[in-house]
Amino acid sequence: MLHVLICEDDLRQRAHIASIVTKHISTEEAEMELVLSSGNPTEVLTYLEKHPDKRGLYFLDIDLQDDEINGIDLGVKIMEVDPYAKIVFITTHSELAHLTYEYRIGAMDFIVKNRPEGIERRTIECLLAAYKRYLEEKSELMKYFKVDANGEVWSIPHDDILFFETHSRIRHRIILHTETGKMEFRGFLSEVEKLVPEFYRCHKSYLLNVKKITYIDKLTKEAVMPNEKRVHIAVKKMSELVGLMNW
Repeated sequence: MLHVLICEDDLRQRAHIASIVTKHISTEEAEMELVLSSGNPTEVLTYLEKHPDKRGLYFLDIDLQDDEINGIDLGVKIMEVDPYAKIVFITTHSELAHLTYEYRIGAMDFIVKNRPEGIERRTIECLLAAYKRYLEEKSELMKYFKVDANGEVWSIPHDDILFFETHSRIRHRIILHTETGKMEFRGFLSEVEKLVPEFYRCHKSYLLNVKKITYIDKLTKEAVMPNEKRVHIAVKKMSELVGLMNW
């Protein structure tokens, strides 16, 4: 879910942007939600403290009429917590755009308040662009397999994984193999199979990355992987696996 937050001290302007956002989300039925609309930057930071793992689209007024923090400062703090933040500045001072480069804030856009005819169009364009980027990032994240091993959580790219196998002696234990090593974690191969649908269940005890197969040894009924690691292939799975490799 892409969370949308608005921080604008002008009540009428804030209500206008919130209306545009909620109407767009309702019309598009997208995985988006307006979770906060406020004139207080502290409320934005408090929200981020409570939801540090959420990704957001932020509409920020540069001049927040706050003695301690302006929109640029708020943008910097947001990026520290949400490195994937999509930030749109709302301002009457377009000449302040250069400050975002000085503070290394990659703003998506600047919506100028004194051009009311363009506010709705630009806001919707930002919503569409941010959502597209969110879906791309979500898809990319799905290409990583998370492993909780020995109290540490690892994110392993699917392309680095050769195969998974069930432990021969310890129940409910899976071994993940890469070219450089292996790690064990608690689980079931059937559960892993759902998380990596592009992998192939070639045997009741093995789930392999077809793209990593060096060759198939039909005599021993094994798939030979990099570093000469071998994976057993069930007899009834042999022809289907060969077909997947287009051999």
